[in-house]
Amino acid sequence: MFIEAPALIGLPKIRHAFFTRQGGVSEGIYASLNGGIGSSDEAEHVKENRRRMAEAVGVKPDALISVYQVHSPDAVLVKGPWSSERPKADAMVTRTPGIALAITTADCGPVLFADHEAGVIGATHAGWRGAVTGVLESTLDAMERLDAQRSRIVAVLGPTISQKAYEVGPEFVARFAEEAPGHELFFRPSDKPDHAMFDLPGFIGARLRAAGVGSFTNLDLCTYSDEERFFSYRRTTHRKEPDYGRLISAITLTP
Repeated sequence: MFIEAPALIGLPKIRHAFFTRQGGVSEGIYASLNGGIGSSDEAEHVKENRRRMAEAVGVKPDALISVYQVHSPDAVLVKGPWSSERPKADAMVTRTPGIALAITTADCGPVLFADHEAGVIGATHAGWRGAVTGVLESTLDAMERLDAQRSRIVAVLGPTISQKAYEVGPEFVARFAEEAPGHELFFRPSDKPDHAMFDLPGFIGARLRAAGVGSFTNLDLCTYSDEERFFSYRRTTHRKEPDYGRLISAITLTP
């Protein structure tokens, strides 16, 4: 049902999970543990799936907290369940026990963060847009405002589309040439003329290391290639399917 990272397992008072697509109640293209509130899946199925995820990490169903993800560089502070609509952002941080920060992905990079000494955690949705505009750095900044120390922060990247499955066009490469120094390190030639294969996990790791994170681990799990365990937006697009399920990655501080 979920995958744990060795770098986070041993940290006291922290629980986490990179949930797979297995172990839920959804059917068809959403089978079976679809956590996407924004998907077209049956709402009751998503609700039950998220209840199971909350139980797995030891929080109440309404304490599995998500934001309205928009591929932004923005990080928000979470103190409890939202009193109104979910804020538009792509990262969350908290020092409140009993809250699980839950990121939704289906090829983009889910990154979980922890400074267990300060009792501060974070979770980030890092697609290429968010990564290039600073969402990872924003997460670290927000954690530091809660008294975390950057040099102590452990960051783990969960299931993400790999370079071998991520072909991009010349416009994509051109944008990186403008905005990301050293961008050529993250591209290799594609078999298709004027196209390239982009290394999103490598780019995420490089941004975090340059920002001074204490440690970074890539679990090296490809969403596109492993259909049995993971949903993939790109795989769905290639098959011309109408929608896709969403994976959840969550982290919480235990009381």
